[in-house]
Amino acid sequence: MNAIVKSVTAGSPASKTKIAPGDILRRINTVVINDVLDYEYYSYDSNLVLEFTSQGSKIKLIQINKPEGDDLGIEFENFLMDKQRHCVNKCIFCFIDQMPKGMRKTLYYKDDDVRLSFLQGNYVTLTNLSGLDIRRIIRLRISPINVSVHTLNPKLRSFMLGGSGGDGGINALKALAKAGIELNCQIVCCPGINDGWRLSRTIEGLIKMGSCINSVSVVPVGLTKYRQGLAELRPFDKLLALKTIRRVERYSKRSLKKRGSRVFYCADELYMLAGLELPPNEFYEDYPQLENGVGMMRLFITEFEIALQRLSKGEASGLDKEEAPNSSEAQERNEFSIVTGVLAEKYLTNLLKTVTEKYDTISYEVYAVKNDFFGESVSVSGLVTGGDIINRLKNKKLGSKLLIPQNMLRDTGFLQESTDKEVFLDNITVSELSEKLGVPVRIVKQDGADFLDALLGN
Repeated sequence: MNAIVKSVTAGSPASKTKIAPGDILRRINTVVINDVLDYEYYSYDSNLVLEFTSQGSKIKLIQINKPEGDDLGIEFENFLMDKQRHCVNKCIFCFIDQMPKGMRKTLYYKDDDVRLSFLQGNYVTLTNLSGLDIRRIIRLRISPINVSVHTLNPKLRSFMLGGSGGDGGINALKALAKAGIELNCQIVCCPGINDGWRLSRTIEGLIKMGSCINSVSVVPVGLTKYRQGLAELRPFDKLLALKTIRRVERYSKRSLKKRGSRVFYCADELYMLAGLELPPNEFYEDYPQLENGVGMMRLFITEFEIALQRLSKGEASGLDKEEAPNSSEAQERNEFSIVTGVLAEKYLTNLLKTVTEKYDTISYEVYAVKNDFFGESVSVSGLVTGGDIINRLKNKKLGSKLLIPQNMLRDTGFLQESTDKEVFLDNITVSELSEKLGVPVRIVKQDGADFLDALLGN
């Protein structure tokens, strides 16, 4: 059993009982608890009887009365309360297989756990689900689930997943859809394999599954320079990106007319590759595929424009237009540099121009960093490494600070001796970057308002 209590939150319903670290949860209201899904589902009610085994294998029964839906306040040593399910597929486009050797071990782990799809938004293939697993999801109404679909052709899906089992995942998808489980789907589009008319077939098949298909993103395959021994794939070019957008948008318009929602969206990267303007804010509705790179830049721009508008009206806290200093000291403070990926450079530059029109104390330089670590075809900011930034910016005049986007960084829980909370993919810390370049580093959240604050020295 992995349902071992690690701690109990002070002031929580569990804190008023004799539940203690080391206790092992076995049942809730006589139902055996196998993992976090069982725990979340069966602990929802108001009146609970929890069965634990404590030291010496003694049975401990705990009665708890709480408001319906309130969290018990128990933290377990294992978040899933069970073994995590890893991916057994060998997808021809898998980014993990395209990473160089020698990086930290956590970056090579392939997750394919449907429970993490529900709890954390991970995308899963459904190829490792048994009939019992599917029936359990339906019984517990686990929803929404994020699914990597790619194609609904069983043979083609098996090929794309690097073996067999594609048909099983498709059958699982159909069973969940038929039962009304809400599904967010992803299509990693590979030129010459599942694009063009094959993409149309996939979209049409998803439409037939009905309104439980909440959203679908079409994202371009990401290719690094480390593809020795892997399937031969080609990247998107400008023309193919344009054709794919037009194809998806036709279904998007049709769906908007029929369902009142577009459902089908292309990733920002495709619009950038095609050289098109990003769709307006209302196009993305409630941004159902934001974490998958759909509408992320548009939302960032919208947040920035709203914050700037409020600032101009004196509604925002901090430095407003009337208070903008004009002294040489303030001007020096507002000389800075910004790091971004190649694709985002144009959009950030446009935002900066709108600010400098209002505040002439700002002086900046934007550095679009070419990705030498993964290869030039990787052009998104989230995959820029610390080493590439250092090589690009060394000996440059960077001003009083360097702004970097938070999506370039990853959690550093494994770095026991580091005071940095986050590091780049190549293990370079923010402190190391600052030291190498001789300038303070300001991490900017994926939020347009925070970006504006950073520009104005807040």
